[in-house]
Order: sequence, then structure tokens, then C-alpha cells
Amino acid sequence: MDDLFKQTETVNSLLARYGVKFGIYKDGVFREQLFPFDPIPRVISKEEFSVLEKGLAQRVDALNCFLADIYGEKRIVKDGVVPEEFVFASSGYLRQCEGIVPPEGVHSHISGIDLVQAKDGSWYVLEDNLRVPSGASYPLIARDLTRMSSPDTFRHNAVVDNRDYADLLKAVMDHVNTGGINVVLTPGRYNAAYFEHSYLAERTGSVLVTGQDLTVEDDVVYYTDYQGSKVKVGAVYRRISDEYLDPLEFEEESLIGVPHIMSAYRAGNVALINAPGNGIADDKGIYYFVPKMIRYYLNEEPILSNAPTYLPFYEEDRRYVLENFDRLVIKDVAEAGGYGVVFGSKLFPEDKASLIALIEEEPRRFIAQEVIDFRDMDILEDGERVPRKADLRAFVLTGGKTVVWKSGLTRFSRNPDSFIVNSSQGGGFKDTWVLSR
Repeated sequence: MDDLFKQTETVNSLLARYGVKFGIYKDGVFREQLFPFDPIPRVISKEEFSVLEKGLAQRVDALNCFLADIYGEKRIVKDGVVPEEFVFASSGYLRQCEGIVPPEGVHSHISGIDLVQAKDGSWYVLEDNLRVPSGASYPLIARDLTRMSSPDTFRHNAVVDNRDYADLLKAVMDHVNTGGINVVLTPGRYNAAYFEHSYLAERTGSVLVTGQDLTVEDDVVYYTDYQGSKVKVGAVYRRISDEYLDPLEFEEESLIGVPHIMSAYRAGNVALINAPGNGIADDKGIYYFVPKMIRYYLNEEPILSNAPTYLPFYEEDRRYVLENFDRLVIKDVAEAGGYGVVFGSKLFPEDKASLIALIEEEPRRFIAQEVIDFRDMDILEDGERVPRKADLRAFVLTGGKTVVWKSGLTRFSRNPDSFIVNSSQGGGFKDTWVLSR
């Protein structure tokens, strides 16, 4: 392990050389920056990961059932398990997806589930990401580079090989493919995760395309190659948000989408990975109901717990939130990437009063959670080990069956006083080792 620590600068230099970056827009300016890698891995025992694996698969199976139901019969609403206000008022619910049954019935093919581990060892799910979850490429390439830089580290530690992610992803794409090639649809190099788009296209043997490369004729999607030849497309791993996917059905000014692709999808002639409309299932308000979904659809008790969560939408919860405001974290359900997260204890009195008034005025817009004092993880800073908060994004893939990748993206805060670990907020990442024995 010491050898790996010595190679940290080499690994980060290689990451920069290979263009392993993420981009962010701020104040109207696009900036690319490195996602700093820390060599001290998160280590998860075989036994501990076995529990996580079962709990994550259970959760994603229930969420897929919910998506099929909510765009179909809506039994969970009719039976009063989830209030209709939480479905139809959500920005993630798309009426354009009503009645569509995706190829092989899979809505969330790639789910990024964010977890934290409390200091007592308990794991809690903080967030479900079922729209366009990103991040798998970072531990993939970091593991490759650390293996090159310090081969002895992996000879002497029983770590599960994580290089099967591309095979798992390709198996999912092939399973739902309607006949044709697989493509990865990117908005272009100025997207924050463009490196990942190109990397995963190469690793899965898919064609990396932009919206301009695809056309739809008679409800069939075609890719036009550089020679002008047209090839049928059977599966599109799209890295474009719902609203920009098809300018004829969503945001009409979108220049990065594919006109009529929703018509081809509705006709069953192409698989879209992940399915449009998944945003209803990863709405932070809907998160509250996932344990109930597991009981409702699977008739099982949840293996993994949510963080203790309150919905101001309910009068009893709203009263609790207002009475305990200073010890809760408040989240705006419309925000992502670490934005819209407010710790009640850190607000100035006037800001606290403004937020409380907003919660009372728009209770559906917010959730509140107990602050989990999650486990610190050591990182190397100026050659010294220092503790920082870290979470884990687990990747769950659903095709013929639901599989949990035996790795994951561990993100950490570089700010000693912050719980926010997102890359967009200046965080770094480290490898996740799942032990094989």
C-alpha cells in the first residue's frame, strides 16, 4: 500500500494526461478541471458488500416496478401509498411517457445509488439517481492506472477486479436492443461528463454520437457514419437530460436532441437507456416512499434504510421540521449536485426566517433529514493523513437481471468543515475496494 501512496502524483498526472476531467458552467463560463484522486481506498469486506448488494438490488427492483406502475395502471396511487400530489406535481413526471412500455420492461437500466456509512457502521441511502447517473468511469480508469503504477498493491490484496463494468453495461444494452447497433448519445465535449461518454463508448464497443448523427425515419432510428451510410440503431445510451432529448416533444429549442426519437421509442423500435420519465422516481420527495414501495411491490422488508426523512407536505412532519429546524438538513427537491442543501444550524436568523416562510408556502418543494454524522475517511493532504467526509455511489445495472457492480465511486469533501462531497462542489474521489475473501 505504501508504494501506491508514493505513486499518487504519477496517477493524477496520468489522469490529467488522459483527459479525466469534469466540466462545470459557472457565471456563464465553462471550466474544465481535474477530479482529484486520493490513493487511500475505501475498503468493503466481502460480507458487508453482500448485504449492500442485496439491499441495492431490492431497492432498484422496487423503483423499476414503481416506474412501470406510475406510467401504467398507477396502482400505488390508487391504493393511497403515494399521494398523487407527489407524482403529478413532480417536474420529473413526464406525461409524454404515459402508457409507454420500454423494451423488456426496464426503465432504470443504470441506477446510481448514493449511500453514507454512519459511525456505528450502519449504511443509509441518501439519494437515488435514475435519470443519467454518472461517475462509473472514474474508479474504472483510476484502478487501471494504479494497477499500472503499483502492480504489487493488487498482487498482495484480495480485491475484486472491477474491470467488468463495461461488460455489465454492454450486456444491459444488448438485452434491450431492438435490433441494430448500440450508441452512446452525448451532448458534446462541453458536457461535464464528456470524458465518461467517450470512455464508456470505447469500452462497450458502442458508437459515440451526437444528436446530429442520428435521424428518425418511419419511427426507426438511424446512425449516419462518416461515409454517409445509414445503420439502424437498436439501443441509445443517452447522456442527455429528458428535456433536451426530443425538441418535438420537450424543449423545442434543444439543438442536442433527436427529432422524433420519442416516436421511435413509443413504437418500440429503439431502447432508450435510461428511459425518459425516470425523474419521477428519483425526486427527493418520492425518496421518502421507497421503503413503502419495497413492501408494496415486493412484499419484503427493506434491507437498506433511508436517512430519517420528513415531508413538510404532511402537517405533522412540517411541525416537527419547524420545531427542530436547527438540527436538520433541508433539501430543495428540484436541485442536484449538492446545490439546494442547507444545514439549519448554519443559517443566519434572517435566512432561516426566509426559508421557513418558503417551506410553509411551498411544502412539497422541500424535504428535511436528520444530519447523519457519517464516517470520516482518511485522505492524503500534503503527505499527511487527514479525515474527511465521504459517500459512496453504487452502480446497479438492470437488464435480464439486476446486478450490483462490485466497486463504486467514493467521493470525499476536501473541506474539513463540509459534508458536501460532489465534484461540482470541489470534492475528490477514491477507489472502492470490495474484498474477495
